[in-house]
Amino acid sequence: MEFNVSDEFLGTVAPLVVYWLYSGFYVLFGSQDKYRLHTKKEEDDKNLVSKRTVVKGVLLQQAIQAIVAIILFTVTGSDEDATLNKNHSLFDLARQFFTAMVVIDTWQYFMHRYMHQNKFLYRHIHSLHHRLIVPYAFGALYNHPLEGLLLDTIGGALAFLISGMSPRTSIFFFSFATIKTVDDHCGLWLPGNLFHVFFWNNSAYHDVHHQLYGTKYNYSQPFFIVWDKIFGTYMPYSLEKRESGGFEVRPVKDVKDD
Repeated sequence: MEFNVSDEFLGTVAPLVVYWLYSGFYVLFGSQDKYRLHTKKEEDDKNLVSKRTVVKGVLLQQAIQAIVAIILFTVTGSDEDATLNKNHSLFDLARQFFTAMVVIDTWQYFMHRYMHQNKFLYRHIHSLHHRLIVPYAFGALYNHPLEGLLLDTIGGALAFLISGMSPRTSIFFFSFATIKTVDDHCGLWLPGNLFHVFFWNNSAYHDVHHQLYGTKYNYSQPFFIVWDKIFGTYMPYSLEKRESGGFEVRPVKDVKDD
């Protein structure tokens, strides 16, 4: 009996599965102090939410994400005819990937920054994510459900629509974007990590934003740092080896309280 899985189904489910698989990879390395940006004690002492609560919050957001994806694929139609009648060139695929990356970065920068500047939104919505002062991989999507919908899910839907990618292409793009988001929150600095080679926006860059001194800086996520550079919210940092093992991210300019 032939068993067919639609591109729409894979486009919905694959990023969810990839999230937990890639997070699990980093959980294994989390016990290695020599790769950590914070000690295990700092993680236990500084974070204001239990890992059980984080898991439940992420699962809720993923459920909302899946529902929106199903609606989006239903509204935009099946990919079957497009797949049969049109073969995209590598240039087309690269253009769609890059367009989607720019759309997501732009949407997330301005929405993310506004959630910090609006005291009501920060206090009641975005502060949930910042309960993780010491980020870790599977906490990447721990947000208030409304924030998850506005920043991640709607931003992803806009990237899908504006880039013109097909459901099949979306399988790969959103799995890639998920891996990048998890990597940015992993709290580790692994040797040979290609994301650290090709992206200035990485786990150390985003770690600055999660610290109390950096909450008004480094809003950009998950790919580029262009908007931070343009609007003066970029905070440079140095990565120093810690005597007890691992690394420490240090700002290289004075932080002024507004």
